[in-house]
Amino acid sequence: MVAPQQGLTPEFAAGYREMMLQGLARETEITKKVLAAVPDAKADYRPDPSARTAWELAWHLANTDVQFLNGIADLKFNMENPETKPKTIAEVVAWYDKNIARGAERVRALTPEQLCTPIEFFGVFNLPAVMYLGFLNNHSIHHRGELATYLRPMGSKVPSIYGGSYDEPFQPGAPAESAA
Repeated sequence: MVAPQQGLTPEFAAGYREMMLQGLARETEITKKVLAAVPDAKADYRPDPSARTAWELAWHLANTDVQFLNGIADLKFNMENPETKPKTIAEVVAWYDKNIARGAERVRALTPEQLCTPIEFFGVFNLPAVMYLGFLNNHSIHHRGELATYLRPMGSKVPSIYGGSYDEPFQPGAPAESAA
């Protein structure tokens, strides 16, 4: 198990939280574009029999982002699934948009001292609450990239992620996505 961070100050934790939540807000907009590009008619696509389907991966991505934020805000991880799941990709995007914003505001409401509280993560990690924002970011980007590789084989288009894509080329002079 990873030991708690030593020497983490409440001031650092508060600054790190703000930096990570601002970054998460930008990443969330990109994630919504990738999720929305999954065609419902091809949601059962999987590139290999041992891979998740596009639907399973889209839901894992959206739901786990929210579960991480809620675990941080609760100072305890339980990773419970909602009682009812969305039925379409559009519903996943709407659910994600609403719940990721709510989770981020819950984390933003924590005191700097709460952000320094160690949280045990299923015997794998025991980190100060704020440090899980980095783990959330990496987990989300990893699965978003995985899902993006499914899009063309499903007959969809790949949106721009960190610059243009073949399907959504970079437009010089266009407003930056982070300003959207």
